[in-house]
Amino acid sequence: MNGYICHKCEVVKVFNNNVLLVNEKDIEKILFRKGIGFGRKTGDIISSGEKVEKIFTIEDKNNYDNFKQLMSYADKEIIALSEEVIVMISNELSEELDEKIHISLTDHILFALKRLEGNEEIENPFLAETEILYKTEFDIAKKATIIIEKAKKIKIPDGEVGFIALHIHSARNNGKLSNTIKYNFVCNSVVEFLEEEIDIEIDKKSLDYARFVTHIRFAIERFLNNKPIKNELISAIKKQYKSSYEIAKKSAKIIEQQLYIDITEDEIGYLSMHIERLRQASRNNYN
Repeated sequence: MNGYICHKCEVVKVFNNNVLLVNEKDIEKILFRKGIGFGRKTGDIISSGEKVEKIFTIEDKNNYDNFKQLMSYADKEIIALSEEVIVMISNELSEELDEKIHISLTDHILFALKRLEGNEEIENPFLAETEILYKTEFDIAKKATIIIEKAKKIKIPDGEVGFIALHIHSARNNGKLSNTIKYNFVCNSVVEFLEEEIDIEIDKKSLDYARFVTHIRFAIERFLNNKPIKNELISAIKKQYKSSYEIAKKSAKIIEQQLYIDITEDEIGYLSMHIERLRQASRNNYN
């Protein structure tokens, strides 16, 4: 939230010129405003009514304890940088974020920078799926990496953009990734199977691929919510796309085994249509 400090508060920690941790009536809050920390030190009193751009309160005891632990090993500059990123994310979305992001995203940025400084890059196998399924979060994550790059003078790889996007998605959903990891893992498994089974390389930037992973995502949601759909073209699909239908059945088995659900023949029919498109696109690219 933003506005004004309602009661006088004591400075607990100065992270940088823009970010402070304060105690207001025995509740610790993170304050953000350009220049609010300039010249201030621990123990200083900030009067009520002072304007701030953002006020973040970590109310849950476990989250508070985890944030305290984070402050014990994280450089204050990294915490300040993460808080500036969180302010940007909140402003971009025009919504309040789950308080866990102050711990999870900061911790991720801290260790990501350590890995990159040591020339250790972790591959993100779900990058393409994340960009497609969570475009808003991904676009904001790209802006976040620009802030980090400018501050730390280091190049942030695309894989990290995907990881940050998932943290943003989690913060919009009460601190949970909902079924994000499941969707991504299942999509990745099916795609790897298809590339090996059909002997093709699927273009992860293509519209056909975007449609394919989106279909899998919503098919999973339909089954988890017990809302199957009818496919009136199933008979024609089985005849016209016989090979793709057989491959779709094998793909459905992968989904069933990983999520413990039963994929209906109607869904397999739709899946086979997407697989046929991917096969045709691969042939066209090859030719």
